[in-house]
Amino acid sequence: MNLPNFLTSLRFAMIPVYVAIFAQGHMIYAFLVVVAAGLTDILDGYIARRTGQVTTVGQMLDPLADKLMFISVILSLLLAGHISWAAAAAIFLRDLGMIAGGMVFHFKGKKTVPANWMGKLTTVLFYIGIMFVFLEAPFAATYLWAAIAFSFLTAIVYIILFQALNKPGSGQNKTIGPGQ
Repeated sequence: MNLPNFLTSLRFAMIPVYVAIFAQGHMIYAFLVVVAAGLTDILDGYIARRTGQVTTVGQMLDPLADKLMFISVILSLLLAGHISWAAAAAIFLRDLGMIAGGMVFHFKGKKTVPANWMGKLTTVLFYIGIMFVFLEAPFAATYLWAAIAFSFLTAIVYIILFQALNKPGSGQNKTIGPGQ
């Protein structure tokens, strides 16, 4: 267990802490747990790449920890009535589609598109939207819908890049991403 994997494990442990704090109605403290989880995500990736501690286990567990925290946050906000069923459904539909598509293509031996700046920006936009929801900003729902719309745009870009990467004659080790 190296430091990046420990930080990822810590993120898993933060999920029930978040849920317990949120369930007690402490919105700001619950949000601070989400922020701490986000910071450990940034930190573990930075340390892993910088020190050459990238592991197969870390590559599998890191996105799983991120998704489980995100799902916990969205479900808790939904069940508490802070976001609409439509918004939650759109978020889950997009994420499940991306996950399922990636798995199907992987198992069919297709090349997959690595994360790019649009995917990272989508995550940042979602977390800003979640922050607005936690702070009960009057424009939170509108902003969250804008982030959802951008996430679907990102998904379309990923599909286009996937098709380009897997068209006949494309290089076996070629990677395509925005700005490349």
